[in-house]
Amino acid sequence: MKGIWARDEVLAAIYAVVFAFVAYVAFADVFRGLERAAYDAGVRMHKGTPSDQIAVIAIDDDSIANLGRWPWPRNLHAKLLDLLHAGGAKAVASTVFYSEAQTDPGAVALSELAQQIDQSPLTQQIPGEIESFGAMLDDAGRGSKAIAGIAQAYRGSALATKYGPALDALRQKITQSQASLATDKTLARSLQQAGNVMLPMAFTLGMPQGKPDNALPDYVRRNALTKVEDRIGARSDGLLPLPTISAQFPIAELGPAAAGIGELTPTLDRDGRLRHDPLVIRYYDELYPSLALLTVAKSLNLGPGDIDIRLGEGVVIGGLTIPTDSLLRFAPHFYSGSDGRSAFPVDSFYDVYAGKIPVSKYKDKIVLIGATARGIGDSFATPASASEQKVVILADLVSSLLQQDFYVHPSWAPTAEFLLFLVFTVYLALAVPRLGGSIGAGITAALAIGTVVTQLMLMKNSAVWLALAIPALFVVSGHGVLTVKKLNLTEHLKKRSDVESAESNRMLGLAFQGQGQLDMAFDKFKRVTPVDNQVLDLLYNLALDFERKRQFNKSVSVYEYIATQNPKFRDVQDKIARSKKMENTVVLGGSSSSPNSTMVIGNDQVEKPMLGRYQVEKELGKGAMGVVYLGKDPKIGRMVAIKTMALSQEFEPGELEDVKSRFFREAETAGRLSHPNIVAIYDAGEEHDLAYIAMEFIKGYDLSRHTKKDALMDQKEVIKLVADAADALDYAHQQGIVHRDIKPANLMWLTEQKRIKVTDFGIARITDSSKTKTGMVLGTPSYMSPEQLSGKRVDGRSDLFSLGVTLFQLLTGSLPFHADSMATLMFKIANEPYTPPRSVRADLPPAIDAIIERALQKNPDTRYATGREFAQDLRKLLNTA
Repeated sequence: MKGIWARDEVLAAIYAVVFAFVAYVAFADVFRGLERAAYDAGVRMHKGTPSDQIAVIAIDDDSIANLGRWPWPRNLHAKLLDLLHAGGAKAVASTVFYSEAQTDPGAVALSELAQQIDQSPLTQQIPGEIESFGAMLDDAGRGSKAIAGIAQAYRGSALATKYGPALDALRQKITQSQASLATDKTLARSLQQAGNVMLPMAFTLGMPQGKPDNALPDYVRRNALTKVEDRIGARSDGLLPLPTISAQFPIAELGPAAAGIGELTPTLDRDGRLRHDPLVIRYYDELYPSLALLTVAKSLNLGPGDIDIRLGEGVVIGGLTIPTDSLLRFAPHFYSGSDGRSAFPVDSFYDVYAGKIPVSKYKDKIVLIGATARGIGDSFATPASASEQKVVILADLVSSLLQQDFYVHPSWAPTAEFLLFLVFTVYLALAVPRLGGSIGAGITAALAIGTVVTQLMLMKNSAVWLALAIPALFVVSGHGVLTVKKLNLTEHLKKRSDVESAESNRMLGLAFQGQGQLDMAFDKFKRVTPVDNQVLDLLYNLALDFERKRQFNKSVSVYEYIATQNPKFRDVQDKIARSKKMENTVVLGGSSSSPNSTMVIGNDQVEKPMLGRYQVEKELGKGAMGVVYLGKDPKIGRMVAIKTMALSQEFEPGELEDVKSRFFREAETAGRLSHPNIVAIYDAGEEHDLAYIAMEFIKGYDLSRHTKKDALMDQKEVIKLVADAADALDYAHQQGIVHRDIKPANLMWLTEQKRIKVTDFGIARITDSSKTKTGMVLGTPSYMSPEQLSGKRVDGRSDLFSLGVTLFQLLTGSLPFHADSMATLMFKIANEPYTPPRSVRADLPPAIDAIIERALQKNPDTRYATGREFAQDLRKLLNTA
């Protein structure tokens, strides 16, 4: 029985079952991420050409600059639709949601004026009095010449002849002005006149319970799909379009005038990318088409009633058959442009509106209108782009439908994927154990690569999608499992190997020790088994070598390892205690021949180490490039904080001298700063292989502990201390010094004095030059300004941007810019807007949004020019709060 379980065929079968369970059940979403990555690669390889029937008109930054801030009056939209109608556009679809009425303040004022006139004596009382007065004069005039004269004069006066007409003209003028300001009505007339404009509506996905509170308006329901066919029993299997629980649709003023209203609800995958689009959405018992599907129908002179829905299969419209998944989602192609431009022709709204582009260009075209300007247009990641605007995505969808340019996961695909998995299982069970190591590895690699290449070529050339990345991973990992088993030796061979290995490790350890590579020697000695006194002697001598190099923390590790093997070996317990004591007092680095080095006296006494003229008391903490110690100037008794940097370990020998020169130059410059909110620098020097800066020792902590939502400081206290920090930066900037690394960790809070102090002036320029072993620049990108991230020359306004980010985080407990990767974070800081702080924390004062918005401007020229201005605005906010 034991022999059966050891057979390769059994192991391969067991591994196949385990892998299938892990990949398709237990961690299915993780493994689907691998398939999604392969899918995206296939989309990028498929170089499709977009339909030339489609044109995009973008509400871009140039349009905002010329036509005013968004949202625009809707008569601007109406004029564009009138121009497209005059130009003969075939169909027009807008991604702008008109879900709220737009009321002009002037129209409200005119309405109030008209109401006031109608209710005033001008219309309610005076006209009757004028008529009565005229009748009285006529009656009285029959018996008196004087009164008859008055009556005659009255009948020729403006009161009798012009008052009424003038009042009527005023009313008519007010009515005309109200009509001109009713922009919703203006847009409705343009929609009605064009007769080919589709508007969007949005649905909230979710499983509905019961029946809706209110039925959708009739002008929405007329877009419902009625030709629904169930050929495969989809309803009984639950294969229905995505369910929704609520809808956001155009207002009643505009909806009836639109040629159609289509669903525009992006559905993202778990990784946040848009790969599929629902052609049909289910709202309770009604089905509604997507805006893309409705636009294609309109371009073919068809309507919702001409769209055939085949549940669980796909959609048929005007001779176009569109296969989908069981939820009626299709997989469109996303067209790639060049040089950062869209694959579709994109014109500026303003250029069309102003007549710079003749509207004849759009004759018989499908015109898509939507926002691309920063801050107003939604964008989503797609397989072809990290950020693509909604209107361009709509163009991708419409073009894919018109040209049948989409990807299909055929009905036979699951069977093919299963058979491939089965073939790979048989290969692992029968072929791999009989192949040589290199030949087997080569064949397995060829199978895996060939599988992935086949997957990509099917997408590129045939638009067919098969999920083959997981089977490719299976055959590679399975080969590895069988190889590990194949390399296992018998117990007898293992024991003999252990003896040979012990001797080898002993010899290698001695060789490394002789070369001064003590860490590697320790690693080899630990592998020597069994551990006898001879091995312990080797380890003891190694620990003494660590002591000679004053690497007492490592000598402790060796002594403790000896104690685990034999706690009574020699004086190992005394050695452990002595080394620990020295570890806590001795500064690492340096030469024993230096006059200021730590000297070991007898009887376990240790002379306190020196750095320059400073006596090192204890370690305060570790930073990115070195250790911070508490020191004392024995001449004047002043306590200082000593920040050390092992420059020789951070920089290449060729650049070390230049870095040292710059280090002391920066320290000298920062040392000239004297401000109550800046940590003072007293001295800088070089000792052994360490460069150090002696600075003011303060009792407090940095503000990084107050950056979480459950540990925020009082908001008034935050505003006050950030204002003080802005003053400190303003003073430094006037001295020509830029900090370059403002963040909560560099703002020290003096708890007893209730004061903030900015620290690490001059350090950032040094650390910016330091490279880690992976080549990444040290720093804190979340707080960096756009110009600092792009490597441009920075000035004090860069520090104010970083201070703005710090203020945002200290008030809200979160950063304004988030991303999963460094590249995405840098892109967001340089290009994308952030969520205003009051949207994150509603109890903040209203004025804080404007202050942070100015501090976080992408362009330094529109940012705060000085820290003084920043501080003044913050204190003004405190005084009005």
